[in-house]
Amino acid sequence: MSRVHLTRRYRFSASHRLDSPQLSAAQNRQTYGKCNNPHGHGHNYALEITVAGTVDPRTGMVCNLAELDGFVENQLLEHYGHSNLNTLEEFSARVPTTENLSVEIFERLKSGFSAAEIEKVRLEETMMNSFEYAGGGAPLR
Repeated sequence: MSRVHLTRRYRFSASHRLDSPQLSAAQNRQTYGKCNNPHGHGHNYALEITVAGTVDPRTGMVCNLAELDGFVENQLLEHYGHSNLNTLEEFSARVPTTENLSVEIFERLKSGFSAAEIEKVRLEETMMNSFEYAGGGAPLR
């Protein structure tokens, strides 16, 4: 049977401040610009999760959407939604850029959701910026 991809879209809001302890205050302002605002800023993120696999002949589906939705709601949206990303443990030693957030979401899915193969995540931060991650690198811990 052919391999089929399913992409599901979710939304959440979160805030962050881009500021690296490895850079001086001036370097942070130069590198991150307005995203280095000491009070932070927020985004309305659009998260796309793509899973892949063969179609189950019994159900006709690649993945049970209720299982995927439940996992995403409980493990991702409740965790990241309406949060200040800077205060989360996974960003205690990393700048909470959307690039790093994409990797973190992918790794959480990969390690916790086994009902389908996680192909990639795509995270849209603004109309102008979106990021995709499909694995292949070592986790950033």
